[in-house]
Amino acid sequence: MEPEHTVVGRPRPRVDAMAQTTGRLRYADDLILPGTLIGRQLRSPHAHALITAIDTSRAEELEGVLAVITGRHLPTPYGILPVSEDEHALAVEKVRYVGEPVAAVAALDAETAEEALRRIRVDYEPIVDVATIGEALTEDRPRIHGDGVGPNVHRRVALEFGDVDSGFARADHIREDLFFFGGNTHAALELHAALASSDPDGKLTVWSSTQVPHYLQRTVAKVLDLAMNRVRVIATPSGGGFGGKTDLFSHELVAAKLSLLTGRPVKITLTREEVFYTHRGRHPVLMWLRTGFRSDGSITSMHLRTHLDGGAYGSYGMASLYYTGALQTSTYRIPNYRFEGVRVFTNKPPCGPKRGHGTPQPRFALECHLDQAAAELGLDPAAIRLRNAVEPHTMTVNHLRVTSCGLRQCIEKVVEASAFDAKYGHLRPGHGVGLAVGAYLSGAGLPIYFNDMPQSEVQIKVDRGGGVTVYSMAVDIGQGSTTMLATVVGERLGLEPGELAMVTADTDLTPVDLGSYSSRVTFMAGNAALKAADGIRAMVFEAVAEELEATVADLVAAHGRIFVRGTPEAGMAWTDAVRAATERFGPLVAAGSYRAPDLAGPYRGSGVGISPAYSFSAAVVEVECDRDTGMVEVKKVWLAHDIGRAINPLAVEGQIEGSVYMALGEALFEEQAFRRTLHRGPSLLDYKMPTFLEMPPVESILVESVDPEGPFGAKEVGQGPLLPVIPAVANAIHDALGVRIDEVPITPDKIVAALRDLGRGGPGRVGPTDLPDFDFGRPWPVEPPEGFGSP
Repeated sequence: MEPEHTVVGRPRPRVDAMAQTTGRLRYADDLILPGTLIGRQLRSPHAHALITAIDTSRAEELEGVLAVITGRHLPTPYGILPVSEDEHALAVEKVRYVGEPVAAVAALDAETAEEALRRIRVDYEPIVDVATIGEALTEDRPRIHGDGVGPNVHRRVALEFGDVDSGFARADHIREDLFFFGGNTHAALELHAALASSDPDGKLTVWSSTQVPHYLQRTVAKVLDLAMNRVRVIATPSGGGFGGKTDLFSHELVAAKLSLLTGRPVKITLTREEVFYTHRGRHPVLMWLRTGFRSDGSITSMHLRTHLDGGAYGSYGMASLYYTGALQTSTYRIPNYRFEGVRVFTNKPPCGPKRGHGTPQPRFALECHLDQAAAELGLDPAAIRLRNAVEPHTMTVNHLRVTSCGLRQCIEKVVEASAFDAKYGHLRPGHGVGLAVGAYLSGAGLPIYFNDMPQSEVQIKVDRGGGVTVYSMAVDIGQGSTTMLATVVGERLGLEPGELAMVTADTDLTPVDLGSYSSRVTFMAGNAALKAADGIRAMVFEAVAEELEATVADLVAAHGRIFVRGTPEAGMAWTDAVRAATERFGPLVAAGSYRAPDLAGPYRGSGVGISPAYSFSAAVVEVECDRDTGMVEVKKVWLAHDIGRAINPLAVEGQIEGSVYMALGEALFEEQAFRRTLHRGPSLLDYKMPTFLEMPPVESILVESVDPEGPFGAKEVGQGPLLPVIPAVANAIHDALGVRIDEVPITPDKIVAALRDLGRGGPGRVGPTDLPDFDFGRPWPVEPPEGFGSP
């Protein structure tokens, strides 16, 4: 019997592996054009201040300076979301965080540019700053954006699905908890960089380390008042993204403006300190969670409140807010659910999306909360999760459509592989295990700018010699999307992925893809590539069928040949098949596209959280803790992930291990910390991350549920595996020491403090103790969808 697939499902190296390992890839900061100028930005030393005057005359007089600009040169506001266009490339009238750009220069060299910045005089009138969520919600603080609009609230939401009060009334046990998830940043090894060059005919090209070339093209055109077809964006190879390069940044727009003014290429590469100010990382979130349970552990009702510290600007913040509430129902059957949330402005660098966008924070809260409820009910942590686990092909109470779902298998496999049942509560003191689960999107259901156009497009061209070129705007940020596309096309055409030429991430050369975010590329660009490959395959198969006097249905493409099923010798080589197809059809060109089905629910905000499919994960973490120092050593992590189908199992395992590494950093080390509004240490010396020495063994377990709508059944793996690891660490520490650290990061001093509290007869807990007073408004009641909870 012939195998189902000859390329898909086989472990293979990346198609760009050689270029990466030999250093031939050219990142944005590697690029240099003849006559390139160096751009630099002057940044505010104040967190909140009016700009009363800017004098750039001394900088303009400096030999070697070709241009100096301020906010008046770039007056058009912008933002990644159309509903939050509240930023300027350079501050206009007011600065809102330490490090906000207020002026920029272009000079012949870096030394001259730095001297020019020192010569710019900016007069500020400081304003009282806003440093915390609580301060933002008081009436006596100055407004960061405008006057007379109430507290510094960016957005609030209040939704109720089902009858929450009735659900609590039926509960045998009710549990309430408070949690805090500290903010952290992406810390990609590659610094943000952009190079802009304007042609004599007015065409502007921007090379940038961006995850969203299409949205950057739109924004450059808008801010610089250019037609979109006069702007070309090329996303350079990425030295790490993790969501940190999905926003639109000042340096990209400033480099473009300086190039237009000087007529020469301008490159801006941020310093590491500037990258910390640019930020757009994980929101700090304060969370309150109340859940009702039956005595058997089944959930009757849930009420979640989230308070997000968004920093100074909107960014993706409205979506981040909704994400903190939307996906709690994706793992557990929650018949009644109330979500209330608020995002506030503070005078700190803006927060945005980081791996798992908006979901690791409430997932941490929910999974720790569930463990505590299980203990009170006398239930095993795995049993309470299996009791409530969602099933395949169901609808959640908040109108999320679940198709394939391997959550139950994920839980069972990690419990078995880790011997969780034998270890939990039975290891020697200081040693423990913790369990948690998670779920994530396989592509956002709606585009950022609402329209009915495809969300991903792929074109394929086959030359007369049989060479195949695949064109896609999808950006490979290290997750291996280029290899995925080559694998999907190679499978359909019977070719090895390495034999294909890949042209990606160029707005002039490739058809539109909305970007590498929301784990959308495998599902969306993969489906588009599959359709394009089917177009080529259909032409080639028809021509070969005529040559062989066979039927199209009997043909197979594999190993570089097109042949009759079961009779490999009855066929022809790919190159001969292409020649026959070209004689019959002319140039072999095909295109494919993907647009998500209409999945939004009947309420405002339902576009956030919907996805054509969801991935599921479960993790067990084993730790060893030192009671005297509070130090935690992670001994091993077992993680099972429902991938749908693994396009490339080797790449899937790499993504799982990368997610585990990042999650352990967030759980135990990383924090974007401030002294009020001043960053405590904007450097990699002060921002602590795990090293190779802290990385434990990871056992990756692939669960294949084969999604009916994914390309070859595939779903995401880029972000989902991060989610369960953080709460699993917290649950493991409790198993080891009997203390609860209800805030992240879980640092040694917090563990020691909790142990001291336990020793004095207290609960042995460190975490938030109260919520700020805020009126979320009356929850908008939403009826559960038809068929809710039924397969």
